[in-house]
Amino acid sequence: MSSPEKTVSPLTAPVSSVWGVGEERARLLARLGIFTVEDLLLHQPRRYEDRRKFLAIRELKLNEPATVRGTIIAAGIERFKQGKRAMFECVFDDGTARLHCRWWQAQPWMEDWFTVGREFLVFGKPDSLKPRNIDHPETELVEPGEDEFVHVNRIVPVHPLTEGLTARVMRTLVWRALEKFEREIAEPAMGRVQSDAPYQGLPARANAVRMIHFPEELTDVEIARQRLALDEFVALQFQIQSRRKKFEASAKALSCGGDNRLMKPFLASLDFKLTPAQTKVLKEIRTDLGGVHPMRRLLQGDVGSGKTAVAACSALMALESGFNVALMAPTEILAEQHFRNFTKWFEPLGVNVELQTGSRKSGEDGGLKREAGRRVRPSILHPPSSIFVGTHALFTAGFDLPKLGLVIIDEQHKFGVAQRETLVRKGNYPHLLVMTATPIPRTLGLTLYGDLDVSVIDEMPGGRGEIKTFVRMTEKLPKVFGFIREKISGGRQAYIVYPRVEVADTDKDIKAVTKEFANVQRALAPFKAGLLHGRIKSVDKENVMADFRANKIQALVATSLIEVGVDVPNATVMLVENAEHFGLAQLHQLRGRIGRGVHESFCILISDAQHPEAQARLKILEETNDGFKIAEADLKLRGPGELLGQLQSGVPDLRFGNLAGDLNLIRQARELVAKIL
Repeated sequence: MSSPEKTVSPLTAPVSSVWGVGEERARLLARLGIFTVEDLLLHQPRRYEDRRKFLAIRELKLNEPATVRGTIIAAGIERFKQGKRAMFECVFDDGTARLHCRWWQAQPWMEDWFTVGREFLVFGKPDSLKPRNIDHPETELVEPGEDEFVHVNRIVPVHPLTEGLTARVMRTLVWRALEKFEREIAEPAMGRVQSDAPYQGLPARANAVRMIHFPEELTDVEIARQRLALDEFVALQFQIQSRRKKFEASAKALSCGGDNRLMKPFLASLDFKLTPAQTKVLKEIRTDLGGVHPMRRLLQGDVGSGKTAVAACSALMALESGFNVALMAPTEILAEQHFRNFTKWFEPLGVNVELQTGSRKSGEDGGLKREAGRRVRPSILHPPSSIFVGTHALFTAGFDLPKLGLVIIDEQHKFGVAQRETLVRKGNYPHLLVMTATPIPRTLGLTLYGDLDVSVIDEMPGGRGEIKTFVRMTEKLPKVFGFIREKISGGRQAYIVYPRVEVADTDKDIKAVTKEFANVQRALAPFKAGLLHGRIKSVDKENVMADFRANKIQALVATSLIEVGVDVPNATVMLVENAEHFGLAQLHQLRGRIGRGVHESFCILISDAQHPEAQARLKILEETNDGFKIAEADLKLRGPGELLGQLQSGVPDLRFGNLAGDLNLIRQARELVAKIL
C-alpha cells in the first residue's frame, strides 16, 4: 500500500498513531494481528449491518438473522440447582414487542453492563417467537455522541474482535484511521495499474479501502474486495514469476533427454500399455529434460491414474543420460512400495535401486526384505546409474547424492517448499518433477504451485473394477461387517480405517484404531486382521504390510497412514468410521486404495454427523469418483487450509483474495505480471 516514491510510508507507523489507541488498546489490537496503521485499515469486516432501517421486534422471523434496537426493561441472573451454572437474561422493548436474550454461561460483568434503561442494538437469529427469544446474540450499546453518524443511519461494518474490544470501538478506530491516513494509501508500486485491463472498472485502492469498511450500498463491498484481492494476487504472482525468471537466468539445465536404450526394454516388459494421457505427459517431460532450463513440473493425476509409471519413464531418461535420480515419498510405507516397484522394474535393466529412510537403508543388515525373501545387494560405491528412493532422510545433511540429474517428489502436498528446495540443492540445478494424487483446484495450482509447469493425467487405465460408495449410520455396522465377511469369504480383502490412534476421555464419540482392533477381530472371526498406525515400529509395519499383500491378513485395521501408496489389488472393501472427521480429499485418497484390480469395489463411510455441511460433503463422495470435482467441492466447503497443508507451502495469508472462487482474478493477475515482466 505504500507509495513507491516514499522510503517510509506513514501507513507503517504503529497503530498507536490513531487517536484513541493507547497502550492497552494497542495490546488488544495486537491479539488480532494489528500492529500498524496499515494492519488496521486492512482489517476486513466479517459482516455488515444495514442500520438505515432496523427491523421492529414484532417483525422478527424464526431462524432469520436480523438487527433490532431496543431498551432493557428487565435483566438478571438465573442460577441452576445442579452445579454452579448460571444463565443471564435480559428483556428488550422497542414499543412494538419484547425480545428475550439469554446467555447460558453468565459472566460477572453482565449485570453491570446490561442495566435497565440502556439502549442496545441486538443482532441474532430468533429460535422461538412465543416468546421472541435469541440465545447468545451480538449486542452493541447505543451511545449518542459526536461520532454517532459512524454507527447508525448507514451500512456499518462488524469487524473480527477480541475480548475487551467492542464492535463500536473497532469501528470508530477504523473510521479515525481512514480520516487521517486515507490520502496516504497509494497504488501498488508496479504502476500503470488503472490503465491495465484487470483494473478497469474497479475503484482506486484508497477508495476500495474506504468502501470495504463503509460502503454506501452492500453491492460496493464485493467490488472493493475484488480490487483489494487483485492487488494481493498481482503481488503474489510478481513474487512467483520473478523467482522463476531469476531461476531460469541463473540455472543451466543438465541434458537428461535420454536415448531410449533403457526405455524401450522397460516399456516392452510392462504388462500394460501406457494410456494416451500418460504418453502426452511423457512428451512434455522429455521436452523439459532436454531443454535449456531445468524442468520444474507438477504432475497431477487422480488416484490410480498411473503417475508411478510416468515417474519411472522420467527416471529412465535421466539414467540413460548418465545421471542419478532421487525419488522422495512422505511415508516409509510409500517409499518402501516405490522401492519394491522400481527394483522389480529396473534391476533387469542393470539399474541400481537404493533405499534411504529414517529407519532403513538398502545394503545394511536388517535392510528391507524382498517378497522373495532375499536381501537387496549392498551398494557401497554408487554406480553411475542409480535411483535413490526414500523419505525426508534423502535430504539430511549426511546423505550425499552424487551427479543428481532428476528429483521426483511424490505426494508433494505432504512436503513444504523448504524441504523441496533442500533436496534440489543437493545437485547442480537438477530437474524437478513433483507429483500429487490430491487433485488441486485450478486456483491453488496457480498460487501454491505457480512457479511450476503443470501436466495432468486426465484418463484412467482400463481394466479396473468400479468403485461404489455408500454413506451409512453406525447402526448399520453389524450388516456392514457381515458384508465384509462375505467378500473375504470370496477371496477378497478389506481396509478398516479410524481417525485416531488413541482417544482422550473428552473425545468419547471418536473411535480409535487401538481400541477398536479387538472389536474388528471379533466381528470378522475366523478371518485374520492386522493393525497398522504411525506409532508401530517400522519393521513391524513392513511385516504387517507384507502379510496383507500375501493375503495372510484379510483385513487391515489402520489410521489414515494408508491414504497414500498402499497398492494391494485384491483389496476391494474400504470401511471408514467417523468419516466426518476426514477431509473430502483425504477420503478420496483412502478410497483410492481399492479399485486397483479387476474386481468391483465398495467404499462404506460410517457417520452419524447431523450437521448439514458434513452430510453434504459425504454425499459428494457418493455421487462422484472424479477427484477434481471433489477437490473443487472441498475447497468451497472447507477453504484451502487442508490443501495448503504446512505454513511453509509458500502461499501468504490472503486478507481479501478467495482461493475458492477467484480463479478469474488469479488468471488476470498472472497475465498482467507476465506482461509487465
